[in-house]
Amino acid sequence: MKQRIFTALFLLPLVVIAIFKLPWFMFVMFLSAIIMFAFFEWHRFLRRKFNPLQFIILALIFSGCNITGIFLNNIFLNKQISIHYVILAIGVIWWLIASALVITYPNSSKFLCFSSALHHVFGICTLLPFFWSVLLLRAVESNTYSSYGARLVLFVFLIVWSVDIGAYFFGKIIGKSKMAPLVSPNKTIEGLIGGVVTSLMVSYFFSQFFCIKFSSSISMAVIIFFTIVVSVMGDLVESMFKRVSGIKDSGSIIPGHGGILDRIDSLAAAFPVFAFLYLIF
Repeated sequence: MKQRIFTALFLLPLVVIAIFKLPWFMFVMFLSAIIMFAFFEWHRFLRRKFNPLQFIILALIFSGCNITGIFLNNIFLNKQISIHYVILAIGVIWWLIASALVITYPNSSKFLCFSSALHHVFGICTLLPFFWSVLLLRAVESNTYSSYGARLVLFVFLIVWSVDIGAYFFGKIIGKSKMAPLVSPNKTIEGLIGGVVTSLMVSYFFSQFFCIKFSSSISMAVIIFFTIVVSVMGDLVESMFKRVSGIKDSGSIIPGHGGILDRIDSLAAAFPVFAFLYLIF
């Protein structure tokens, strides 16, 4: 626990600096590097040796993310084009499917013994909408040289972090009823409720502090609530994949926290859903 706290305190300011201070070019490079490492870790779920062809595929994905984000950044400034909704909708649909797999686990485990190609499709559906939604949110009002987009990105981070922290401490203190014992035995219903309440309070405070614009209080509550719920499912989905694959952590690059995927699983689910709902409402 001490190592986890120390690492979190070290990484937190770096994340905030990256969100607010990195120019667009460097921010895209930073986010693309995270996506590339996450794809490497995703391959571990197959429990197969990494081969050169997959390295080339990941390199192409990495390059494509950079080219799209750096040289076509005007795409992200125009929130009306359909490509945004298509990619975000893919992310939303994937997380609905993945959530159904978690809810029906272990009966759904037979659907997780998939081919290598389908496995990478799952990975792309997980990570590409995440990448796209983060860039899309950061680009909000950036043509007016405002920090609003950066505040919006950090706001989603805070939604996810607060539900994780609240669920952990409430689960430790009063947690008794297992939420998904076959997927993640340590998570409890009491912890989930505590995490949701904590995140709702934190989200309301920072929505006022960051001056986040919502069309109404109802739309704000709906968007935040669904973001919280899907972030919890994102954590459970990765736990399900790890359980099926027989591995404890997706990697070991972050001391005390496992791999990149272990840290962004909830974020990868939350960002596309938040961005999709935020753009609609």
